[in-house]
Parts: sequence; structure tokens; C-alpha cells
Amino acid sequence: MQETNRLYTDLAWLWPLWGGAAAEYADYSEHVIALIRQYSEREVRTLLDIGCGGGKNVYNLKRSFNVTGLDLSPTMLAQAKELNPECTFVHGDMRSFSLNRSFDAVLMDDAIAHMNNRVDFEEAFRAAYAHLNPGGVMVVTPDVTVENFQQNKTTTFSATKDGLDVVFIENVYDSDTSDEQYETTILYLIREQGSLRIETDHWVMGIFTLDTWRQVLHETGFQTHEKQYRLGEDEYTVFVCVKPQ
Repeated sequence: MQETNRLYTDLAWLWPLWGGAAAEYADYSEHVIALIRQYSEREVRTLLDIGCGGGKNVYNLKRSFNVTGLDLSPTMLAQAKELNPECTFVHGDMRSFSLNRSFDAVLMDDAIAHMNNRVDFEEAFRAAYAHLNPGGVMVVTPDVTVENFQQNKTTTFSATKDGLDVVFIENVYDSDTSDEQYETTILYLIREQGSLRIETDHWVMGIFTLDTWRQVLHETGFQTHEKQYRLGEDEYTVFVCVKPQ
């Protein structure tokens, strides 16, 4: 099945409803801020949010740092800029971007899950490392790893805004456990003034063992610490990665 990524293109207008409002990202952002302040070996003034999407994390992080967001989707960047007009946003590929500047901290959130092969996975971390000041911290949280992947897990949530009702149905499935990929399939049940339309989306995502994460981050040059973050019933491993001075 072909990868579509419609939530970042023609269905990006649904993004403000996906996962809730920006304020609902505040708890994770506060967790990230605390880890950066705990482990940074330098004063942190600037932060690069790699794969910033529609800017919901930026909305919370900008209260503590001067934030620059980077994303591959022009549509998502436009939303991020509308939500955070005082911040800087740059169009770029997380595997190969070059900004000719570096930052005191880096956040790489769920966009890393779209690195669905080892080469892209490694390149994304090398690009982040190159843009991090010595003594600075990168925080990155895997959505899933081999250890916590739940085959055929299906999540449903709904949102309503201005006469628009949307039900998101997200299913994950790994058809071949010998490779480092899994599939995310999303159904969008969209009712505008009660009239139903159904759209679909399909993403090919990367899935790696925790040991692979540790190895790649170490080989990139980071000194890593592992923390846990709990969201509802789900618990995530958070990698706090320091660039040596």
C-alpha cells in the first residue's frame, strides 16, 4: 500500500484538531524543558524544534526559549507560523538540512518515527548533532520501539469545532517483524454540518530496538541519559542526549 501522508498535505486543515489544542501539549513540553535545564552544560537560550509540524510544541516551548521550527511540509509550517507569529520557521528535510547556525537545545519529537530505514534514521541524528552547540542537549522520544509495540493497536478520538465533527481512527500494524518498519493507517470520519465524508491515510514508519537507539545515538557522538514519560496509560522512553564540550 502506497504511503500518503495526507495529514501533512491536503488534509493538513485537520491538524488543529489532531491531538487536541496546543495547550494540551504543555505537559510534555514542560517535561522537555525540565530535562534540558537539568542536563545542559551551557546556558540555554535557543532551541531548534526539528519536525515541528503545526507548531503545538513550539507554542509551549517559546515561553522558555527562543524557538526555531523546521519541517518538510510547507502547509504545516504555515499553520505553525500562524500559531506562533513571533517565532522563526524554516522549510527543510530533517535528514539533510543546513541552517548555518547552531542551537543550545534541540527537540526531535514524533517526526523521527517517519525515518523508516536505518540510513535516514542515522542521517537525522547527524544533522541534529551538527546544529547543536557543545554542551547542549537534544531531547528525543520514540513513539514506539520494538519492545513496546502493540500489534494491531487501534486508537480512536474525536474533536468538534465550528460545525465540524471529526473522528480519527488510527491503527498500527507490523506485517514483517524482520524489517524495521511498521504501518500506520488512519481513517478520518469528517462530518461538516452533519454530512459525512470518509478519507484515509497511510504512513510507513520506522521501528527500532532500544539498543539500536542507544547505539546510533552513541555513534553519532552523544552522551545519553534515559528517562520515562507517562501519558495516560502509555509510557515512553525519553533520550536526553548531550553533545560533549
